[in-house]
Amino acid sequence: MGARTGTVLAVVAVLAALAGAVLAVVRLRARRGVATPMQRATYDVLHTAALAAEPLRAGLTVAAAGKAARHLRTLVGAVGLALADADRFLAFDGSGGHHRDQLAEAARRAVRTHRSIVLSSADLPCDRVDCEVRGAVVALLAGPDGRATDALVAVADDPPAPGFVQATLEVARWAGSQLALAELESSRERLARAEVRALRAQISPHFVYNALTAIASFVRTDPERARELILEFAEFTRYSFRAHGEFTTLAEELRSIDRYLTIERARFGDRLQVRLQIAPEVLPVGLPFLCLQPLVENAVRHGLSRKPGVGMVSIEARDAGAECHITVEDDGVGMDPGVLTGDSGPESPTDDAGQHVGLSNVDERLRSVFGDHFGLVVETAPGAGTKVSMRVPKFHPQVRA
Repeated sequence: MGARTGTVLAVVAVLAALAGAVLAVVRLRARRGVATPMQRATYDVLHTAALAAEPLRAGLTVAAAGKAARHLRTLVGAVGLALADADRFLAFDGSGGHHRDQLAEAARRAVRTHRSIVLSSADLPCDRVDCEVRGAVVALLAGPDGRATDALVAVADDPPAPGFVQATLEVARWAGSQLALAELESSRERLARAEVRALRAQISPHFVYNALTAIASFVRTDPERARELILEFAEFTRYSFRAHGEFTTLAEELRSIDRYLTIERARFGDRLQVRLQIAPEVLPVGLPFLCLQPLVENAVRHGLSRKPGVGMVSIEARDAGAECHITVEDDGVGMDPGVLTGDSGPESPTDDAGQHVGLSNVDERLRSVFGDHFGLVVETAPGAGTKVSMRVPKFHPQVRA
């Protein structure tokens, strides 16, 4: 009996030791998983900055200012914070709203004089017994050109100390950089729209005359064919000159290209051969409007129209995981690669220079939307044809086809 009791006690002791070891390991792991005060403070600042950045990246509108003011006030550590332009307050968050007129006048003065202002309690007289405002800092929000047309006003419940002033100035500088990025993004979008308009203007004169001439040649000899070509031409121009949307799908772009090639085959007859190899799963992929069609037009107009005999245009779209790989290739006359790099000199053929403009337009738009790693890749040489390749992400937050 005594031996059995001793054995039980020994087992209990072992289990207790194991439980203690497990508890120690759990506590050790828990202690390792807890962030330090500095890490937690860093996270809080970055998280708050991210919350403020999102509305600011839309530009300093009333709605954006209203969403950003609370987070900016947290970053500064102010009891109240306002965002203002040269004429009015766009948003006010926290305490001190009864000083709105005085603060708005200070903001206008700061914008007018291009200098930040520190206000003491003497600059903000108040007859309220419970007023907690003891000062404020008016900091300028510099625009993308360095000029300040907006201001951030931080309200303090103590006389503004150097640390509070510096924090306000730094937050204002950071907020100004977010607004500058918003303006840059807006400028890029406006540039992209202008480039599409320029591309439309470039396409239409070259193609319309030849298309109408080809259609006219069938009016007497084959009226039904002429009617079909007119309908194809109408649908092609409707797509090319549509007024809405910066993006389209690969399927829509290929449909327009098919209409274009139908009309061109009416001109060239059997001289123009076309080969398509399209993976069905990439048809819904979104891409910038009119970024593939100019490549096909260049292949026909610059590569094959000057080539004697039969010419082939190949269009391929492959599924490549997270990307779609597209190539447009012709076996035409090719061109001097120096035209693309600008190293060919002033005697470059005008047609090649025009082709270069079209390729540059598409290249810049692809890079503007997807990033610098997604531009065009051109392989060409005189007499060797031209192959133009592009990579398009299957999913991208900016692309809404």
